Amino acid sequence: MTDQTLALEEPIPAGAAEPQRIAVVMNRKSGTNVRDREAVTRAMEVFGRDRAQLYHWAPKKNQPVSDVVEQALSDGADTVVAAGGDGTAMAVAGAMLGKPAAFSVLPLGTFNYFARGLGLDEDPAGAAQGILDARPHPIRVGQVNGTVFLNNASLGIYPAVLKQRESVYARYGRRRIMAHWSLARTFLKFQRPMHLQIDADGTQFEARTPLLFVSRSAYQLETFGLEGAEAISRDAFAVLIGRGRTRADLFRTAFRLCTQTAVEGRDYDFIAAESLTVNAAKKKTLLAYDGEKGLAPSPFEFRMSEAPLTIRLPQTGDA
Repeated sequence: MTDQTLALEEPIPAGAAEPQRIAVVMNRKSGTNVRDREAVTRAMEVFGRDRAQLYHWAPKKNQPVSDVVEQALSDGADTVVAAGGDGTAMAVAGAMLGKPAAFSVLPLGTFNYFARGLGLDEDPAGAAQGILDARPHPIRVGQVNGTVFLNNASLGIYPAVLKQRESVYARYGRRRIMAHWSLARTFLKFQRPMHLQIDADGTQFEARTPLLFVSRSAYQLETFGLEGAEAISRDAFAVLIGRGRTRADLFRTAFRLCTQTAVEGRDYDFIAAESLTVNAAKKKTLLAYDGEKGLAPSPFEFRMSEAPLTIRLPQTGDA
């Protein structure tokens, strides 16, 4: 691995065999995109048509991803690969929790933090070869109110950015520059910070903040020069509490994040916690997890999964 994206529980077994039957799970809507369809076709060629099968998932039609995963496992898959971005990876990983088969990702999204954190190539064909060369390894993942997340979950300004991003993407397309534009538009609409009551491993305190960011991705934190990689390597959450209370504060912090000059104690407060309970003043608050978002009732319970997720861990890169 290129980082401690998720804490590893046991030594990697030597000489683990290549996957014999691979199920590639793809969002049916993504499959209508020519770029995504061609990328998956190239990846399937690398896997080998004799051992790889494509399964389509239709979330827009309320099809549970667990049904697709169960079908793939019933068909004999020993590896289930999510073809998509971090949101698709999160959904498939949630359905794979506690299953004997291994999980991995073909990166088709905008940022692909989970795949990049594992050291997989952002080109799906290169990622496919990396998956073939990888070895199975059990890990624990984060959950918020029972829902799995692989990278982060958050309350406040970041979920609002994701909501704004959806409308921007719909009009201008899914490009990283559009993601940055949605950030600026959200900051301009910012009104006031949240009032939160927080219990971190039994320590209780209050916070007025525009952002509570709970991370399980050391790669993502290191990308922006933030604290927390060590906490994640110890199987804890890295919890960042934003200090900005005005629009000007938010723009300054965003600039420092982009230039990797954000500083703990000035731009944000950091705590490490194995469990976290957050009560918000509002009955329902916008919650985001791995790019997905929606209104959810307080309190918010952040816990580590009891059941393991077996990932295929690439042999290249530093652990």
